[in-house]
Amino acid sequence: MAFDLDMIKKVYGNFGSRIEAARKSVGKPLTLTEKILYAHLWDTQATQAYTRGVDYVDFAPDRVAMQDATAQMALLQFMQAGRPQVAVPSTVHCDHLIQAKIGADADLSTAKDVNKEVYDFLASVSDKYGIGFWKPGAGIIHQVVLENYSFPGGMMIGTDSHTPNAGGLGMIAIGVGGADACDVMAGLAWELKFPKLIGVKLTGKLSGWASAKDVILKVAGVLTVKGGTGAIVEYFGEGARSLSATGKGTICNMGAEIGATTSIFGYDEKSEIYLRGTKRGDIADLANGIKAHLTGDDEVYANPALYFDQVIEINLSELEPHINGPFTPDLAWPISKFAAAVKENGWPEKLDVGLIGSCTNSSYEDISRAASLAQQAVDKKLVAKSEFTITPGSEMVRYTVDRDGFLATFGEMGGVVLANACGPCIGQWARHGAEKQERNSIITSFNRNFAKRADGNPNTHSFVASPEIVTALAIAGSLSFNPLVDTLTNSNGEQVKLDEPTGWEMPVKGFDVEDAGYQAPAEDGSGVSVIVDPKSARLQLLEPFTAWEGTDLKGLKLLIKAKGKCTTDHISMAGPWLKFRGHLDNISNNMLIGAINFANDKADTVKNQLTGEYGPVPATQRAYKAAGIGSVVVGDENYGEGSSREHAAMEPRFLGVRAIIVKSFARIHETNLKKQGMLGLTFANPTDYDLIKEDDTFDIIGLNSFAPGKPLKVVLNHKDGSTDSFEVNHTYNEQQIKWFQEGAALNIIRKNMLG
Repeated sequence: MAFDLDMIKKVYGNFGSRIEAARKSVGKPLTLTEKILYAHLWDTQATQAYTRGVDYVDFAPDRVAMQDATAQMALLQFMQAGRPQVAVPSTVHCDHLIQAKIGADADLSTAKDVNKEVYDFLASVSDKYGIGFWKPGAGIIHQVVLENYSFPGGMMIGTDSHTPNAGGLGMIAIGVGGADACDVMAGLAWELKFPKLIGVKLTGKLSGWASAKDVILKVAGVLTVKGGTGAIVEYFGEGARSLSATGKGTICNMGAEIGATTSIFGYDEKSEIYLRGTKRGDIADLANGIKAHLTGDDEVYANPALYFDQVIEINLSELEPHINGPFTPDLAWPISKFAAAVKENGWPEKLDVGLIGSCTNSSYEDISRAASLAQQAVDKKLVAKSEFTITPGSEMVRYTVDRDGFLATFGEMGGVVLANACGPCIGQWARHGAEKQERNSIITSFNRNFAKRADGNPNTHSFVASPEIVTALAIAGSLSFNPLVDTLTNSNGEQVKLDEPTGWEMPVKGFDVEDAGYQAPAEDGSGVSVIVDPKSARLQLLEPFTAWEGTDLKGLKLLIKAKGKCTTDHISMAGPWLKFRGHLDNISNNMLIGAINFANDKADTVKNQLTGEYGPVPATQRAYKAAGIGSVVVGDENYGEGSSREHAAMEPRFLGVRAIIVKSFARIHETNLKKQGMLGLTFANPTDYDLIKEDDTFDIIGLNSFAPGKPLKVVLNHKDGSTDSFEVNHTYNEQQIKWFQEGAALNIIRKNMLG
């Protein structure tokens, strides 16, 4: 569980010289984001001024973190790379496969039994290749990373879209697909388009009911789910320095919901307090030694409009609590306007369940503030009218809040403590009655609230708020309740009002834990065996994807033209499908089953052009594959937003889809497609989306001269014999074109490693 102090010393030892070289080369003051990016260039001499949002740059991340659902495929790929050990410090965290059903102990016990072969695989492969392993029950990856591995000025990639959580402690932490993680663990450079920069200036100070969560809920309303695409969000100002490190983590975590590459805060007194409170005083001492390099230059913050592509300013003293939703995390409502919105939109006013915790809001501060409201409910004789659950973020947090009596308080209120895992946040929630698909409302302190995400019910109206607001509304049992001004009737028939929540940023008695759940790898893993049962339904060794045949792609059938929002949840659902994350063939049976077909407004019902019959998307694609016919998927704006899951790219690749053509891509998904040897293309003219008909056959022309910045041509062959043609753009560079030509990036890695 060591935090790689020698590695951090090495990073800090080069930090100042690299930043000074970059500043001279670029010829201007630097933001914090630029400082960390320049300090982590793969080629330390390459300090030219990169064009934001255009130039691809190679970086050298300090570490890799993987959650269990994505780690399976990432490590199955790494096993093909030919290395005896990972090149950078790496960890695996078992948090996604534990289903919330009864309560922490029972659910964890069931998970260990049901997922035994997966956990055994992850433990053994970690042991063999020098990877730290966090056992089921240890906690959610992002909270565990914040407590143990994040450090100011570092760079980390993680196989989960909420990896940016570590930005709360001043780290550039970016969510990626497993193929990217495989590259870095194999000792290769990691490529990223040099991001645009969004500056968020925070003034004032939070008070009363307002919390750090409300900052990102407000920002999401301003920028929308794609407003941060291709950008890193850097928070600064007196207001930023007033926030706790875990509060900053909450803000950075949910930056994924605006499409941001990552988000970050500078190193300050709150960062130091958290490092020392989590027994990392050595890192705080090192950070203090280069403190000037761990924040943006003074000139940047004095004149932010000159150095950021966009600047937003928020006065924390005036910030209202927000509630975002339903069905999208960027529909932002100040609480003073929310009750009216509920009535005007006809959303179910009765609140069925309130859920707090998750990787976004499970710090000691979050739990203590929510517990202060639960205690008020007990003291003021209020009975919670909604179900209420608590998901601790780590075993350290759970043990400490239990020691300090908060879990008992929640129990008196009627709350149920779930396992230290993702649970309901990612659809790992066996919610009774969800199968009836009745209209209902829930509110969570999670980060994402797409339709069907939490419980599989498309009619569940899911809203996002701070743990304090969630707790208050769960006590009231109504979405129209505003705890800032409204009263409630207690069991004595009296009108009572909830006081403002109170809490502690850090535990007064310090953090404590008996068993954090960490397993160190073997010093020499050469004798460790990794066994995968060839008959397993959960795990499957990978076969390399085939290389490009060297010709234009002709005769491709339209598989589906997706209408409207198509997230990675639509492309590769989580929930019950998580159990197949290590078995590419089996999980491919969920490919695009959530996408809405433009031709009939139905999910998982597309036309098989070989038979003329309608059927499920995966079955239709398997029919094309069996016939040796490739296909095309067409999508709308921001295709592939949401989770970083690379299965959403691997499944279509495995089943024979050759190209994805959309109006625009979410960043991680576009990269994942490229890594797997897929063509990810965008309409040069977005209205050409309307030309595509259900029975179309595609020809993609120009691949023999495939080059950066050079459009390709698509010819549509309609069923009536007529044709249409249009240009499609792409963002492939020379290296990425080689990935396509070789069949996948991993094919090139294997060649390099094996000579």
